[in-house]
Amino acid sequence: MLRIIAGEFKGRRLKTPTTSKVRPTSDRVREAWFSILQQSIPDARVLDLFAGSGALGFEALSRGAVSVDFVETQRGSLTALNANVEALKVEDRVTIHRMDALRFAERLQPAQYDVAVADPPYATDEAQRLAEIFRATPFAGILAVEHRPDLAVVGDDTRRYGDTAITFVYAP
Repeated sequence: MLRIIAGEFKGRRLKTPTTSKVRPTSDRVREAWFSILQQSIPDARVLDLFAGSGALGFEALSRGAVSVDFVETQRGSLTALNANVEALKVEDRVTIHRMDALRFAERLQPAQYDVAVADPPYATDEAQRLAEIFRATPFAGILAVEHRPDLAVVGDDTRRYGDTAITFVYAP
């Protein structure tokens, strides 16, 4: 069971999709991730790509983000995401886009968001592809993307946490 770590919704549980295809980010990794992003979150417009249950976006909302756009295509994930929006009563602060995350990112304008987070499927190279899209059009001030440690994602800073890596890419 996922819990929100800090802020307005600290301790609240989140529903997760009932499928083995989704691998939620561990509490330890989310805590490290958000300690790095903490200065960027208050009053931010956040984009959560490959949203899954929405844990990353809800953590950002809990810590003071003004809004979150979630992008997800999987039916089970969308069901969990919608249930979490209702449970936290944040319908007025979120938008859910049912669309492929890379296609969504390709259509964005520079600086459309303040912070973008992403947790693409580990078995793919989508983390690399997302970083390339961001380099071509920096649609946020910072992109933080989770990936497997053996996948080389070109960024400004990569942190490793066991079987997980997070690469941070900053807009120029």
